[in-house]
Amino acid sequence: MATDSFLDRSRTIAGPGYNRWLVPPAALAIHLAIGQAYAFSVFKKPMGALISGNVDKPDALDWTPGQLAVIFSIAIVLLGLSAAVFGKWLERVGPRKAMLASALCFGGGFLIASLGVHLHQIWLVYFGYGFVGGCGLGIGYISPVSTLIKWFPDRPGVATGMAIMGFGGGAMIGSPLAVALMAQFKDMAPMGVAPTFIAMGIIYLVFMMFGVFSIRVPADGWKPAGFVPSTQANALITTANVDADNAIKTPQFWLLWVVLCMNVTAGIGVLESASPLIQESFSDTAMGVGRGVTAAAAAGFVGLLSLFNLLGRFFWSSASDKLGRKPTYMIYFGLGIALYALVPTLAASASLTLFVIVCCVIMSMYGGGFATIPAYLRDMFGTMQVGAIHGRLLTAWSTAGILGPLLVNYLRDSQKAKNLTGAAAYETVFYTMAGILVVGFIANLLVSAVSARYHVQEAAATKVAA
Repeated sequence: MATDSFLDRSRTIAGPGYNRWLVPPAALAIHLAIGQAYAFSVFKKPMGALISGNVDKPDALDWTPGQLAVIFSIAIVLLGLSAAVFGKWLERVGPRKAMLASALCFGGGFLIASLGVHLHQIWLVYFGYGFVGGCGLGIGYISPVSTLIKWFPDRPGVATGMAIMGFGGGAMIGSPLAVALMAQFKDMAPMGVAPTFIAMGIIYLVFMMFGVFSIRVPADGWKPAGFVPSTQANALITTANVDADNAIKTPQFWLLWVVLCMNVTAGIGVLESASPLIQESFSDTAMGVGRGVTAAAAAGFVGLLSLFNLLGRFFWSSASDKLGRKPTYMIYFGLGIALYALVPTLAASASLTLFVIVCCVIMSMYGGGFATIPAYLRDMFGTMQVGAIHGRLLTAWSTAGILGPLLVNYLRDSQKAKNLTGAAAYETVFYTMAGILVVGFIANLLVSAVSARYHVQEAAATKVAA
């Protein structure tokens, strides 16, 4: 229609001959930006020294680590909630308007947080980066994924892997960028945090605009050239559609909710424990002078885990196109149970190389779990409202984002209260995480085809899509 605005879904429909490989860069522009959330920890020490100006000697008026940890928790909770609330709106208005909303919220969240840092009002940082920025995270997370699944019906795992790989890699850009900007602005403001937030808010807003302007959706009925849907019967890959409201009434949705929640909770166990565990278990004291893992080496280890988190998102999700989504999650959980239970033994026996390899494999499957779940949903519920369904499922991530750190810190502190050190202080953490994966394994084992009574009839599906 002539009255349609540039942001309307109708203005994003690709014309004949459009190259679908132009869409993944638009998705990556969003996910590489919002993936900065994984790098928020680089602000913790500087923000904890705004008054004293000394990260090693905080002032009584400085923000505590506990206060600062709440910022990230709010952002992750709002990621899941906003994705759940705005998922159906996204399917209705299309990806361009949703991606613009994400860019404005995410970039604007930095600007509000900057004011909070300048005024030393933590509630403004909570509201800015946590609440507003968290909404940008949720809307931005689901909008490119939903679009890519529609463009790649022949390779949905590859499609979701391409997009969500960007979220895993966002920290690899955001972390050095933040450090460089804080060093540049350190003479302008305490620790350089407030101007860094302003600069990053503007940079990410501009960067995300590339995705907003370049995103396209396929025309109704579009299929890749030469693509013939498989005629081989597979009960776990539907040719029908289920709308978001009916999807949450199915047992399959809640089984997949448990699958994602357990996978993320266990992965957070590694993220929370790997760096202190490797330093304490492989220290100079534990291994002999000159052979231990230093703080700098531990930071490099965390960077390596981030790399495998990123690569695992694409590798495992792409592999699921061949293996099937359910068998792929069986690997995540089955292999994961064995590896999680093995970590304390490797740490106690000072097997550093094997310890690093095992942790990297674990993190690859943690990332793979995020990237494979949208394709799993597409198989189970169809493509009609997969973005909205994915958004509602992400409340599992919000739950794990709270449950995981609380559980890990409680278990670790309880062991240290018994004067246990090194690997012994982390045994219960990793054994508990292995137990959590058992729950996920059982939930995935119980997944079956969605009953036909939940399917949207063809005429109704056309109406919903319109």
